[in-house]
Amino acid sequence: MFSANSPHFLNGVNNGGAKTAQYAGVSNPLGLSNNNAFGRLWPANAPFGDTGAGSSSILDPTGLPLAGAPNPLIGGVYEDSLTDRDVVTTQKRQIIQGSLRKGAVGTALLGPSPDGTCRAVFVVVTADGAIVQEHTAKGLDGLAHGGTVRPILGRSWDPPIGDVEPRFGVVMNPYKQGVVRQLFVTEPFHNTIAVINLVNFGTAPNQVFGLGSVSRISSPSLNLPVDLAPVKRDVDNVNWASNTTLDDGSDFYVANRGDNTIVRMRQDGGVVAVRRITSINGHPLSVDDANLNGIASSTPEGTIYVTVTGHPSQIQGGVLALPAF
Repeated sequence: MFSANSPHFLNGVNNGGAKTAQYAGVSNPLGLSNNNAFGRLWPANAPFGDTGAGSSSILDPTGLPLAGAPNPLIGGVYEDSLTDRDVVTTQKRQIIQGSLRKGAVGTALLGPSPDGTCRAVFVVVTADGAIVQEHTAKGLDGLAHGGTVRPILGRSWDPPIGDVEPRFGVVMNPYKQGVVRQLFVTEPFHNTIAVINLVNFGTAPNQVFGLGSVSRISSPSLNLPVDLAPVKRDVDNVNWASNTTLDDGSDFYVANRGDNTIVRMRQDGGVVAVRRITSINGHPLSVDDANLNGIASSTPEGTIYVTVTGHPSQIQGGVLALPAF
Protein backbone atom coordinates (compact mmCIF):
# COMPACT_ATOMS: atom_id res chain seq x y z
CA MET A 1 0.00 0.00 0.00
CA PHE A 2 1.65 3.27 -1.13
CA SER A 3 0.61 6.57 0.43
CA ALA A 4 -0.69 9.19 -1.97
CA ASN A 5 0.40 12.80 -1.52
CA SER A 6 2.39 11.98 1.61
CA PRO A 7 5.57 13.99 2.32
CA HIS A 8 7.37 10.70 2.96
CA PHE A 9 6.76 9.67 -0.67
CA LEU A 10 7.75 12.86 -2.50
CA ASN A 11 10.17 12.71 -5.42
CA GLY A 12 12.51 14.98 -3.48
CA VAL A 13 13.19 12.31 -0.84
CA ASN A 14 15.45 10.49 -3.32
CA ASN A 15 15.89 13.28 -5.88
CA GLY A 16 16.31 16.63 -4.15
CA GLY A 17 17.37 18.46 -7.31
CA ALA A 18 14.54 17.19 -9.53
CA LYS A 19 12.25 19.62 -11.34
CA THR A 20 9.39 17.69 -9.74
CA ALA A 21 10.88 17.26 -6.26
CA GLN A 22 7.67 18.51 -4.60
CA TYR A 23 5.42 15.92 -6.30
CA ALA A 24 4.45 12.50 -4.99
CA GLY A 25 4.77 9.36 -7.07
CA VAL A 26 1.16 8.30 -6.42
CA SER A 27 -1.63 10.86 -6.70
CA ASN A 28 -5.05 9.73 -7.94
CA PRO A 29 -3.55 6.84 -9.95
CA LEU A 30 -5.71 5.71 -12.88
CA GLY A 31 -3.30 3.46 -14.79
CA LEU A 32 -0.50 1.08 -13.84
CA SER A 33 2.30 -0.72 -15.65
CA ASN A 34 5.13 -2.61 -14.01
CA ASN A 35 8.58 -3.45 -15.34
CA ASN A 36 9.13 -7.18 -14.88
CA ALA A 37 12.92 -6.83 -14.94
CA PHE A 38 13.24 -4.60 -11.87
CA GLY A 39 9.92 -4.84 -10.07
CA ARG A 40 9.28 -1.13 -10.50
CA LEU A 41 5.76 0.25 -10.79
CA TRP A 42 4.78 2.99 -13.22
CA PRO A 43 1.46 4.61 -12.26
CA ALA A 44 -0.31 7.23 -14.37
CA ASN A 45 -1.91 9.93 -12.23
CA ALA A 46 -4.56 12.63 -12.52
CA PRO A 47 -3.76 14.64 -9.36
CA PHE A 48 -5.86 17.61 -10.52
CA GLY A 49 -8.63 15.65 -12.22
CA ASP A 50 -8.90 14.92 -15.92
CA THR A 51 -8.77 18.59 -16.97
CA GLY A 52 -5.70 19.50 -14.91
CA ALA A 53 -2.07 18.62 -15.52
CA GLY A 54 -1.19 14.94 -15.26
CA SER A 55 1.76 13.07 -13.86
CA SER A 56 3.35 9.66 -14.13
CA SER A 57 6.11 8.10 -12.13
CA ILE A 58 8.67 5.35 -11.71
CA LEU A 59 8.43 3.82 -8.25
CA ASP A 60 10.90 1.60 -6.46
CA PRO A 61 9.35 -1.40 -4.66
CA THR A 62 9.30 0.77 -1.51
CA GLY A 63 6.78 3.10 -3.15
CA LEU A 64 9.27 5.96 -3.27
CA PRO A 65 10.04 7.58 -6.63
CA LEU A 66 13.10 6.07 -8.29
CA ALA A 67 16.40 6.32 -6.40
CA GLY A 68 19.58 6.65 -8.48
CA ALA A 69 17.55 7.88 -11.44
CA PRO A 70 19.24 8.10 -14.86
CA ASN A 71 18.41 11.82 -14.94
CA PRO A 72 18.49 13.65 -11.59
CA LEU A 73 16.33 16.47 -12.99
CA ILE A 74 13.51 13.95 -13.51
CA GLY A 75 14.10 11.58 -10.65
CA GLY A 76 11.03 9.37 -10.58
CA VAL A 77 8.19 11.79 -11.40
CA TYR A 78 7.10 13.33 -14.71
CA GLU A 79 4.67 16.22 -14.35
CA ASP A 80 2.98 18.54 -16.88
CA SER A 81 5.81 20.15 -18.92
CA LEU A 82 8.37 20.20 -16.07
CA THR A 83 10.14 17.10 -17.35
CA ASP A 84 9.91 17.59 -21.12
CA ARG A 85 13.04 16.69 -23.08
CA ASP A 86 13.99 20.33 -23.66
CA VAL A 87 13.82 20.99 -19.91
CA VAL A 88 15.96 18.12 -18.67
CA THR A 89 18.56 17.89 -21.47
CA THR A 90 20.77 20.39 -23.28
CA GLN A 91 18.67 20.06 -26.43
CA LYS A 92 16.77 23.14 -27.56
CA ARG A 93 13.53 21.36 -28.40
CA GLN A 94 11.60 18.15 -28.15
CA ILE A 95 11.79 15.68 -31.00
CA ILE A 96 7.97 15.58 -30.99
CA GLN A 97 6.08 18.24 -29.08
CA GLY A 98 3.82 17.21 -26.23
CA SER A 99 3.32 17.34 -22.45
CA LEU A 100 1.15 15.92 -19.69
CA ARG A 101 -1.28 18.82 -20.03
CA LYS A 102 -4.28 16.75 -18.97
CA GLY A 103 -4.80 13.95 -16.47
CA ALA A 104 -2.80 10.80 -17.17
CA VAL A 105 -5.34 7.98 -17.43
CA GLY A 106 -3.50 5.06 -19.07
CA THR A 107 0.05 3.76 -19.43
CA ALA A 108 2.18 0.89 -20.75
CA LEU A 109 5.85 -0.01 -21.03
CA LEU A 110 7.07 0.30 -24.62
CA GLY A 111 10.51 -1.21 -24.07
CA PRO A 112 14.01 0.03 -24.92
CA SER A 113 14.36 3.36 -26.68
CA PRO A 114 15.06 3.17 -30.42
CA ASP A 115 17.88 5.71 -29.91
CA GLY A 116 20.37 3.00 -28.94
CA THR A 117 20.76 4.01 -25.29
CA CYS A 118 18.93 0.90 -24.03
CA ARG A 119 16.95 3.12 -21.67
CA ALA A 120 13.33 2.26 -20.94
CA VAL A 121 10.50 4.21 -22.55
CA PHE A 122 6.90 4.10 -21.43
CA VAL A 123 3.82 5.59 -23.02
CA VAL A 124 1.13 7.61 -21.25
CA VAL A 125 -2.34 8.40 -22.60
CA THR A 126 -4.01 11.55 -21.31
CA ALA A 127 -7.70 12.31 -20.87
CA ASP A 128 -7.80 14.46 -24.02
CA GLY A 129 -6.73 11.46 -26.11
CA ALA A 130 -3.13 12.55 -26.58
CA ILE A 131 -0.20 10.16 -26.17
CA VAL A 132 3.25 11.01 -24.82
CA GLN A 133 6.42 8.95 -24.42
CA GLU A 134 8.75 9.14 -21.45
CA HIS A 135 12.44 8.28 -21.75
CA THR A 136 14.00 7.49 -18.38
CA ALA A 137 17.09 9.58 -19.17
CA LYS A 138 16.05 12.13 -21.80
CA GLY A 139 12.61 13.13 -20.56
CA LEU A 140 9.23 13.47 -22.20
CA ASP A 141 8.36 13.81 -25.88
CA GLY A 142 4.98 13.84 -27.53
CA LEU A 143 3.84 10.94 -29.67
CA ALA A 144 0.27 11.61 -30.82
CA HIS A 145 -1.93 14.71 -30.68
CA GLY A 146 -5.09 15.12 -28.62
CA GLY A 147 -8.03 13.20 -30.06
CA THR A 148 -5.92 10.34 -31.40
CA VAL A 149 -7.73 8.31 -28.76
CA ARG A 150 -11.34 9.44 -28.31
CA PRO A 151 -11.22 11.77 -25.26
CA ILE A 152 -12.91 11.24 -21.91
CA LEU A 153 -12.62 14.85 -20.72
CA GLY A 154 -15.63 15.85 -18.65
CA ARG A 155 -17.16 12.38 -18.81
CA SER A 156 -18.25 10.25 -15.87
CA TRP A 157 -19.48 6.72 -15.42
CA ASP A 158 -23.21 6.19 -15.23
CA PRO A 159 -24.85 6.02 -11.79
CA PRO A 160 -24.51 4.72 -9.18
CA ILE A 161 -20.78 5.40 -9.23
CA GLY A 162 -20.49 8.84 -10.75
CA ASP A 163 -17.46 9.75 -8.66
CA VAL A 164 -15.19 6.96 -10.01
CA GLU A 165 -13.12 8.65 -12.68
CA PRO A 166 -13.03 7.16 -16.19
CA ARG A 167 -9.74 6.02 -17.65
CA PHE A 168 -8.22 4.12 -20.57
CA GLY A 169 -7.04 0.52 -20.54
CA VAL A 170 -3.80 0.02 -22.48
CA VAL A 171 -1.85 -3.04 -23.63
CA MET A 172 1.16 -3.14 -25.95
CA ASN A 173 2.06 -5.64 -28.66
CA PRO A 174 5.80 -5.77 -29.60
CA TYR A 175 5.33 -8.52 -32.20
CA LYS A 176 3.26 -6.85 -34.93
CA GLN A 177 4.92 -7.20 -38.32
CA GLY A 178 5.56 -3.94 -40.17
CA VAL A 179 5.51 -1.71 -37.09
CA VAL A 180 7.82 -1.42 -34.09
CA ARG A 181 5.06 -1.43 -31.48
CA GLN A 182 1.27 -1.59 -31.41
CA LEU A 183 -1.01 -0.15 -28.75
CA PHE A 184 -4.56 -1.23 -27.94
CA VAL A 185 -6.42 1.50 -26.00
CA THR A 186 -10.02 1.32 -24.79
CA GLU A 187 -12.43 4.07 -25.80
CA PRO A 188 -15.12 3.36 -23.19
CA PHE A 189 -17.79 5.85 -24.16
CA HIS A 190 -17.71 4.76 -27.81
CA ASN A 191 -17.53 1.00 -27.13
CA THR A 192 -14.42 0.74 -29.27
CA ILE A 193 -10.74 -0.07 -28.92
CA ALA A 194 -8.20 2.12 -30.72
CA VAL A 195 -5.40 0.20 -32.45
CA ILE A 196 -2.38 2.47 -32.77
CA ASN A 197 0.64 1.42 -34.80
CA LEU A 198 3.95 3.00 -33.85
CA VAL A 199 7.00 3.53 -36.03
CA ASN A 200 10.50 4.87 -35.45
CA PHE A 201 10.77 8.63 -35.89
CA GLY A 202 13.95 10.67 -36.44
CA THR A 203 17.53 9.47 -36.50
CA ALA A 204 19.95 8.31 -33.81
CA PRO A 205 20.89 9.57 -31.30
CA ASN A 206 17.56 11.42 -31.28
CA GLN A 207 15.27 8.70 -32.53
CA VAL A 208 11.93 8.27 -30.75
CA PHE A 209 8.70 6.39 -31.30
CA GLY A 210 6.32 8.02 -33.77
CA LEU A 211 2.69 7.66 -34.81
CA GLY A 212 1.83 5.36 -37.68
CA SER A 213 -1.71 4.33 -38.59
CA VAL A 214 -4.77 4.31 -36.33
CA SER A 215 -7.73 1.97 -36.67
CA ARG A 216 -10.52 0.80 -34.36
CA ILE A 217 -12.12 -2.40 -33.17
CA SER A 218 -15.89 -2.36 -32.82
CA SER A 219 -17.96 -5.23 -31.44
CA PRO A 220 -21.41 -5.77 -29.92
CA SER A 221 -19.51 -7.43 -27.05
CA LEU A 222 -17.96 -4.12 -25.98
CA ASN A 223 -20.00 -2.31 -23.32
CA LEU A 224 -18.13 0.53 -21.59
CA PRO A 225 -14.75 -1.22 -21.99
CA VAL A 226 -12.73 0.11 -19.06
CA ASP A 227 -9.54 -1.96 -19.08
CA LEU A 228 -7.44 -4.52 -20.95
CA ALA A 229 -5.08 -7.31 -19.92
CA PRO A 230 -3.07 -9.91 -21.86
CA VAL A 231 -4.35 -13.46 -21.86
CA LYS A 232 -0.67 -14.43 -22.02
CA ARG A 233 1.85 -11.90 -20.82
CA ASP A 234 5.16 -11.71 -22.67
CA VAL A 235 7.73 -14.10 -21.18
CA ASP A 236 10.15 -14.14 -24.12
CA ASN A 237 11.64 -10.71 -23.35
CA VAL A 238 11.24 -10.53 -19.59
CA ASN A 239 13.59 -7.55 -19.18
CA TRP A 240 11.43 -5.48 -21.51
CA ALA A 241 7.96 -6.69 -20.64
CA SER A 242 5.30 -5.74 -18.12
CA ASN A 243 1.78 -6.59 -17.03
CA THR A 244 0.67 -4.60 -20.10
CA THR A 245 2.78 -6.50 -22.67
CA LEU A 246 1.18 -9.11 -24.95
CA ASP A 247 3.03 -12.29 -25.79
CA ASP A 248 3.44 -13.16 -29.46
CA GLY A 249 -0.05 -13.77 -30.86
CA SER A 250 -1.75 -13.50 -27.47
CA ASP A 251 -5.42 -12.65 -27.14
CA PHE A 252 -6.42 -10.02 -24.60
CA TYR A 253 -9.15 -9.66 -22.01
CA VAL A 254 -11.54 -6.70 -22.02
CA ALA A 255 -13.29 -5.67 -18.80
CA ASN A 256 -16.73 -4.20 -19.57
CA ARG A 257 -18.04 -1.85 -16.93
CA GLY A 258 -21.43 -1.53 -18.60
CA ASP A 259 -22.59 -5.13 -18.07
CA ASN A 260 -19.89 -6.70 -15.83
CA THR A 261 -18.64 -9.01 -18.55
CA ILE A 262 -15.12 -10.06 -19.49
CA VAL A 263 -14.45 -10.60 -23.18
CA ARG A 264 -11.59 -12.66 -24.55
CA MET A 265 -10.72 -11.01 -27.85
CA ARG A 266 -8.22 -11.72 -30.61
CA GLN A 267 -5.93 -8.97 -31.81
CA ASP A 268 -8.02 -8.66 -34.98
CA GLY A 269 -11.12 -7.93 -32.89
CA GLY A 270 -12.69 -11.36 -33.12
CA VAL A 271 -14.48 -12.51 -29.98
CA VAL A 272 -13.30 -15.84 -28.56
CA ALA A 273 -15.55 -16.01 -25.48
CA VAL A 274 -17.54 -13.86 -23.06
CA ARG A 275 -18.03 -14.46 -19.33
CA ARG A 276 -20.30 -12.56 -16.95
CA ILE A 277 -19.59 -11.99 -13.26
CA THR A 278 -22.89 -12.77 -11.58
CA SER A 279 -22.11 -12.86 -7.86
CA ILE A 280 -19.65 -11.98 -5.10
CA ASN A 281 -19.56 -14.47 -2.22
CA GLY A 282 -22.88 -15.83 -3.34
CA HIS A 283 -24.53 -12.41 -3.59
CA PRO A 284 -25.86 -11.34 -7.01
CA LEU A 285 -23.72 -8.75 -8.78
CA SER A 286 -25.95 -6.29 -10.61
CA VAL A 287 -24.69 -3.24 -12.50
CA ASP A 288 -27.00 -1.28 -10.19
CA ASP A 289 -24.85 -2.40 -7.25
CA ALA A 290 -21.26 -2.64 -8.50
CA ASN A 291 -19.22 -2.43 -11.69
CA LEU A 292 -15.95 -3.77 -13.05
CA ASN A 293 -13.20 -1.16 -12.99
CA GLY A 294 -9.92 -2.94 -13.77
CA ILE A 295 -8.40 -6.22 -14.90
CA ALA A 296 -5.03 -7.99 -14.72
CA SER A 297 -3.80 -11.48 -15.55
CA SER A 298 -1.37 -13.79 -13.78
CA THR A 299 1.91 -15.29 -14.96
CA PRO A 300 1.74 -18.12 -15.77
CA GLU A 301 -1.78 -17.68 -17.05
CA GLY A 302 -4.55 -19.26 -15.05
CA THR A 303 -6.03 -16.46 -12.96
CA ILE A 304 -7.75 -13.19 -13.82
CA TYR A 305 -7.88 -10.43 -11.22
CA VAL A 306 -10.58 -7.77 -11.45
CA THR A 307 -11.42 -4.76 -9.34
CA VAL A 308 -15.00 -3.70 -8.70
CA THR A 309 -16.41 -0.44 -7.41
CA GLY A 310 -19.81 -0.12 -5.83
CA HIS A 311 -22.23 2.12 -4.05
CA PRO A 312 -20.97 2.96 -0.53
CA SER A 313 -24.21 1.72 1.01
CA GLN A 314 -23.86 -1.69 -0.67
CA ILE A 315 -20.74 -3.26 -2.21
CA GLN A 316 -18.01 -0.72 -1.58
CA GLY A 317 -15.47 -2.40 -3.84
CA GLY A 318 -12.85 -5.10 -3.89
CA VAL A 319 -10.61 -7.43 -5.87
CA LEU A 320 -11.81 -10.75 -7.25
CA ALA A 321 -9.67 -13.70 -8.39
CA LEU A 322 -11.37 -15.56 -11.26
CA PRO A 323 -10.42 -18.57 -13.40
CA ALA A 324 -8.92 -17.73 -16.77
CA PHE A 325 -10.72 -18.83 -19.92
